[in-house]
Order: sequence, then C-alpha cells, then structure tokens
Amino acid sequence: MTDRIAIVTGGSRGIGRASAERLAADGLAVVVGYSGNEQLANEVVAGITERGGRAIAVRADVADETQAQALFDAATEHFGGVDVVVNAAGVMTLGPLADFPLDQFDELMRVNVRGTFVIDQLAARTVRSGGAIINFSTTVMKTKLPTYSAYVATKGAVEAIGLILARELAGRDITVNAVAPGPTATDLFLDGKDDALIERLANMNPMHRLGQPDDIAEVVSFLAGPARWVNGQVLYTNGGMA
Repeated sequence: MTDRIAIVTGGSRGIGRASAERLAADGLAVVVGYSGNEQLANEVVAGITERGGRAIAVRADVADETQAQALFDAATEHFGGVDVVVNAAGVMTLGPLADFPLDQFDELMRVNVRGTFVIDQLAARTVRSGGAIINFSTTVMKTKLPTYSAYVATKGAVEAIGLILARELAGRDITVNAVAPGPTATDLFLDGKDDALIERLANMNPMHRLGQPDDIAEVVSFLAGPARWVNGQVLYTNGGMA
C-alpha cells in the first residue's frame, strides 16, 4: 500500500478525518481535502506526518469543479497519482418536509449530490488501475426516520451515481462502492440532538452504542485495499441497526 495515494474530501473532521488517518496508517499518502477550517486540516496532516505518514492539506469546494480539480492536481504533483478517492464531504440539515426551507434543500443538493458527482467525475478520469472510489450514503435510507427526507434524498442520488459508475468503469479494475453509516458520534450527527434522542438512537442497534468514526474508517480501509471483489455495493455500517 505504500505506493498508493488517496484523496479524502471532508478530511479535516469526523468520518473523513478518521478515514484519512486510517489510510495513512495503512501506508497510503493522503491528500486531506477541506472546505473551510484550515487549522483542523493542518492538525490532521501534522498528526499523520508525526506518525511517519505522508499527507498534505488542500482547500477545495467539492461542488466547484475547478477547486475540486486542485485536489487531483495536488495528489499527482506531490505524490505521483491517485489510487483511492473517499467522498466524505457532506452537510446534513434536518426538518419535516412540509416546512423545510428550499434554500437549505438546494445547499444539501449542491454539496452532497453535485459535490459527489464532481469528485466522482474527476476520479473516473484519474484513478489508476487497481484503485477504488468510495462514496457515502446513510442507514436512514432503510430506517426512514422522520425529518431526514431532504438529507436522504441526496443520499439516494449518491447511491445511484456510484452504482452506475461502477458499471461504466468496466474493464479498468476500479471499484466503486458506498458506505452507509448508522448513527455515528461526529459533530455532524450530534449537532442539535439532546441526550435523550442520542441515547434512543444508540439503542436502535444490538450493540447499544453509537458508531465511532474509527468504525467507519475500518470499512473505508477495507474497500480501499483488499476488497477487490466488492464492487457496485452499498455497505451498511451500523452495528446491526438495519
């Protein structure tokens, strides 16, 4: 794995950060993509390099094709190519459909859907043979929890994009899969939820706990490396919630 290079969008926090750190521990050089918080991104890079890994941070709006291209250019310039792309960048806003602000819906679509489409498009043009493209869906596709309609609509689109891209890349030995986490202890998930709701969601799986970012990163590592016969799939990673 030491000659492989990964791009991780949303790599400065949460699942993206855990994935970047795990892939670096696996021996990959990592481009840590981030949208706003340069300090957090630099902390991720510093932690990776202190442990003997290779990483750089690159700021990019994933929905902007010019900025997104910079991630791929940096990977090629600094490390020599691209083998793995992890689409962990995303936003989540919740609310009942009847009252959901359309400007917030548009922002969800822009980041989660257009952002995934743009990054996957660049990945399809760039990732080398033997590589992997990993998108992110959600377990709420199955649990159908109220207030998630707008967010889940974007993840339905993400699943469709990946499932079709896997077939469009036939013959190139590039896998395309999605990871669908359940409730995971990240800032994105915990924001706006009280303790009672968090406990109820944690108890919805047989493990009776929230997932941790490292739980999800373990699956990312599997798809990025040894899982060459897993392709065009959505892996539900939720402790048995659904």
